Amino acid sequence: MDIVKIYKEKMPSLRLIGKRYTDADRAPNGSFSNKWGEWFANGWFDEIEKLGALKENGDAYFGVMRCANNDFEYWIGMFFPQNTPAPEGFSFVDIQAREMATCWLYGKEDTGELYGFDAHNQSLEKIQEQGWQIDDNPWYIERYNCPRFTTPDENGKVILDYCIYLKG
Repeated sequence: MDIVKIYKEKMPSLRLIGKRYTDADRAPNGSFSNKWGEWFANGWFDEIEKLGALKENGDAYFGVMRCANNDFEYWIGMFFPQNTPAPEGFSFVDIQAREMATCWLYGKEDTGELYGFDAHNQSLEKIQEQGWQIDDNPWYIERYNCPRFTTPDENGKVILDYCIYLKG
């Protein structure tokens, strides 16, 4: 896995609508791939896409994580304007406006090299090399952009946007 681009972008205050998972929901391999499979099998993205969305979504779905009160949480969903009501069966969390660092992780999706602690730690190093300070209780965002993530290049590789909230 290589980090081929790093930049800052501003996110507005927003509402993340989706489903919240914890460590207890991980697949045997430690990932949340089983939950992503449920999302596609059940058409849950189709359901929340009917709500409209923020332009910051682009053509992307999100895996969003943080530690809150010493508990790890992983959300799958999309961003919406604040106060957007969550449909029945979905949850939400409001996220304050903040600048974030975005790293483009380039690699093969099926090997797992774009996920986990190695990819996370390499991203943290690149951010620190820029002199940027990571927020005290940051949101970490996997942005699965279409077509960067969904269409492999001639080397069979894709780009996963890995974003980390910075101090404001």
